[in-house]
Amino acid sequence: MNQAHYLATLLLAFICTFGQVSSAGERPHIVMAFADDWGQYASAYGKLDPGGLNDHVSTPNFDSVADEGILFTRAFVSAPSCTPCRSSLLSGQHFWRCGRASILQGAIWDMSIPTYPLLLESAGYRIGHTYKVWSPGSPINAPHGGAERAFNRHGTRFNGFSQSAMSNPDREAGKAALLDEVRKNVRSFLDADSDAELDGNAPFCYWFGPTNCHRKWIAGSGKELWGIDPDDLKGKLPPFLPDVHVVREDFADYLGEVQAFDAALGVVIDELKRVDAYDNTILVVSGDHGIPGITRGKCNLYDFGTQVPLAIRWPQRVKATGRVVDDFVSLPDLAPTFLEAAGVEKPPSMIAKSLLPVLESEKAGQVDSSRDAVFTGRERHVALARRGNKPYPQRAIRTDRYLYIINFEPDRWPMGTGPGYGAADADMPSYELLRDDTFVAFGDLDASPTKAWVVTRRDDNPDLFQFAVGRRPRHELYDVREDPHCMKNLADAPASAEVRQRLHDRLMDELHRTGDPRVSDQIIFEELPFTGDWKRGKPKRGNNKPVKIQPALTPKPR
Repeated sequence: MNQAHYLATLLLAFICTFGQVSSAGERPHIVMAFADDWGQYASAYGKLDPGGLNDHVSTPNFDSVADEGILFTRAFVSAPSCTPCRSSLLSGQHFWRCGRASILQGAIWDMSIPTYPLLLESAGYRIGHTYKVWSPGSPINAPHGGAERAFNRHGTRFNGFSQSAMSNPDREAGKAALLDEVRKNVRSFLDADSDAELDGNAPFCYWFGPTNCHRKWIAGSGKELWGIDPDDLKGKLPPFLPDVHVVREDFADYLGEVQAFDAALGVVIDELKRVDAYDNTILVVSGDHGIPGITRGKCNLYDFGTQVPLAIRWPQRVKATGRVVDDFVSLPDLAPTFLEAAGVEKPPSMIAKSLLPVLESEKAGQVDSSRDAVFTGRERHVALARRGNKPYPQRAIRTDRYLYIINFEPDRWPMGTGPGYGAADADMPSYELLRDDTFVAFGDLDASPTKAWVVTRRDDNPDLFQFAVGRRPRHELYDVREDPHCMKNLADAPASAEVRQRLHDRLMDELHRTGDPRVSDQIIFEELPFTGDWKRGKPKRGNNKPVKIQPALTPKPR
């Protein structure tokens, strides 16, 4: 069979399997640039709302993607924990529908769950990834082809950016060497020979996922490497944080890692231009949840933990560029967007909503009136509870004006337990130990100078300690227009009763409609293998078999 005949046969088989599709030459490349632990911090957002922390971070490459495409102001994760967030994004559904991949510690990927990269590969795309896609969990990066589709042969030192750069006496040379590693890894994918059975011009689906914004970074690196002065952040921290130098420095160092990711994004863009692919690429830039090791960030359902940056550039279909869109977007919406753009039919389990109509619109502000809310939640992260290692179950709905949260087990500790189950006892670890060891106390709040300051000074600052690790009531309701930092809980206020009931009903309807085990007759999240005695991700009991969600992955009709 000659090559032309083979390609014609392959295309015909693809059309029969997946429905009508554009020719391979017209299908876009798809590139996901996804940073670990990157909340909504970018200079593009500082321009929209000056006077805050975003005034002190510079992200020219992210900003250019937004200027040449669309900047989304209300993008949220499904879960503020990396593994379940990525499970939901890759599979295009709420995290609670992903079986063992709904949790972080002890996650197992069920290969029967369709994901957009593997569907695209079946449709003729060449797929690959650099750094992190889906981990911790087993098999690592399975939803994006696993180790066979990894392109990290030139190293992974960029993931410890400040550690590596600060070890070089010549700071600029240290930074340049790490960006050179990025370039070589990206180039190794873009220049790789495609599968012998595929057209050499086949479109590609690539994931670029550095983890440098994850703990731990080097204290003082934000100023040393990027010129971000901690003292410039004075008066700009949220009110649930102590406005002291060590916390300001911690945040400045984090913003430095954001700038490092942005510099790497610039390398990705340069390489796409080098191979003349940039203008035929859907480039999406985002992060998997809020800042780690900081009160109310990662592992929390407040905006500080769930709201993320999002910019999308696609010259072929995004004609009205530079738009700022206020529609509520959940990151799982990206999976059906990619499939629709490639002409691939989405599977029934992929219940998220494609963004293609928003991308093709010429409107700014609120484009699709039905995108008026997002749903978020969490179950198990990493905390090592002394009383049976139960998850901390939460679900929430975020609308234009309100955030409503249900804490299903208010007697548990949201960040895991510490000595005395969170009591301020004499056995609390020292500042140095809390700073350096994530798993000592309150394990779902990453080890950090901020955590150490708050926990070891709990007697003098009980309110700050409560905000960080204390128990929470079953219901929380916040007016985020008037109270963006969620400082005043309105759930029990008589004047809020109607709003609370309306949001509660809508949230519960979504949970039931989509088969959330948390509201089913059998709460699998409270049983093995979702619970148990785990240490650093390795099970001591239970098993590693995938767990099916009941009911099946097809949602109930409205």
